[in-house]
Amino acid sequence: MFKKCIVGVLGFGLVAGLLLGGNLMSYVTTSYERVSQSVEDSVPTEFQIDRARKMVRDLEPEIRRSMHVIAKEEVEVEQLDERIEAAQVKAEKDKSEIMRLQSDVQTGKSVFRYAGHTYTADQVKQDLSRRFTRYKTADATLGSLMDMRAARQRNLDAARQKLEAMMSSQRQLLVEVENLEAKLKLVEVAEASSDLQFDDSQLARAKGLMADIRAKLDVAAKLANADTNFHDEIPLDGPAPEDITEQVAEYFNGGKTAEETEIALAKYVD
Repeated sequence: MFKKCIVGVLGFGLVAGLLLGGNLMSYVTTSYERVSQSVEDSVPTEFQIDRARKMVRDLEPEIRRSMHVIAKEEVEVEQLDERIEAAQVKAEKDKSEIMRLQSDVQTGKSVFRYAGHTYTADQVKQDLSRRFTRYKTADATLGSLMDMRAARQRNLDAARQKLEAMMSSQRQLLVEVENLEAKLKLVEVAEASSDLQFDDSQLARAKGLMADIRAKLDVAAKLANADTNFHDEIPLDGPAPEDITEQVAEYFNGGKTAEETEIALAKYVD
């Protein structure tokens, strides 16, 4: 069965190669990119944010490992400092003794006495030669140690800078993830607000009821006012007779009195 699948895939590839020729790889890569993009677009944004947060937190092991490397390098540098300091102290002592022996040999004496023992000039010269050879070797070793210490210090400084940059980037990424999550919440709220539909039929009915009550109260007020002005007793005195001159004056002169009308007519006749 497996062999048949292999043969089928190879056959399909051969046919596709014959039909598409040199464009086969282009078709394959384009199809792969479109499928990958489609799959990525279908992933929820919240899931992507959680994935980003996890990736940022996954930097912790690397940060811890860098801290361990830096701590180990710091110990190595401290040990080198101790070795260099001890070698420098010994080098100063050896140099002082070499200079003393050289000074004694230059006096031309044949016998020398050190620490209660007597030595010939040849013995002193041989000891001086051996001391000087060891001193040169120790001095070269001290130079190598100092070079090694300088190299380790550079590596330590570079590791510290890398760790600081990594920690700063992690903090920045965490802040950006929080900002993305806040933006996602705002988008969700905005989408929920746009999709929210209110049933205003109840509101319309309430407004109609309020209008009906207001109209009924207005009618009741008018009726109460009419009841106040209505008299059920028989009037005993009739209305006062109307003065025709005042009615004419009021009509033609905009409310002027009869006397004012007579003055106006007299002026008109004159």
